[in-house]
Amino acid sequence: MSSLQFNAVLLEISNQLSAQQLEDLKFMCRDVIGKRDQEKINSGLKLFQYLTERGKLGEANTEYLSDLLQKVHRQDLADRIGAPYDPIVKEPGEAERAKLDIATEVIAENLGKTWRKLGRKLGLKDVKLDSIHRRHPTELEETVVELLREWRKSRGAEARVEELIKALRDCQYNLTADKVEDKLRQTALAD
Repeated sequence: MSSLQFNAVLLEISNQLSAQQLEDLKFMCRDVIGKRDQEKINSGLKLFQYLTERGKLGEANTEYLSDLLQKVHRQDLADRIGAPYDPIVKEPGEAERAKLDIATEVIAENLGKTWRKLGRKLGLKDVKLDSIHRRHPTELEETVVELLREWRKSRGAEARVEELIKALRDCQYNLTADKVEDKLRQTALAD
């Protein structure tokens, strides 16, 4: 991972930290960062800068930050710091992307408050689901869109609309699954 890629990962992690999580991280770093310096830290990036200056964080030295992130229950971010940076998300073919976009639209309009059940069925971890909920606490449709975006990102080129429909049926969301299939049929006829 290059320096630029490493910094991009740190920026991504910083953007996903809540204010409380940042405060918790600062508290756990009090033996490394003095009280006066802690008062100056108002973002994850500043915290990471201080950790880097004190030799606790670097491209080949991520264990300390990974451990801290796990302690604030952000395993998803701890995994991210150790993973190679890959900004290019592999996507399925154009036809499958179009079908997934249609399915996403229909599911977002119809899923409702039980979106977490679908997320779990699709294999997303509770930590990821909590992160999605924090980003969209009051916008249910946006929450579902984000859920499906994360699933597509995790599956990459292997993402298939059939997998979504199966997960919907496994969750007993048969009406929504039927609506997805109907919309896909209507779109195919229009082509």
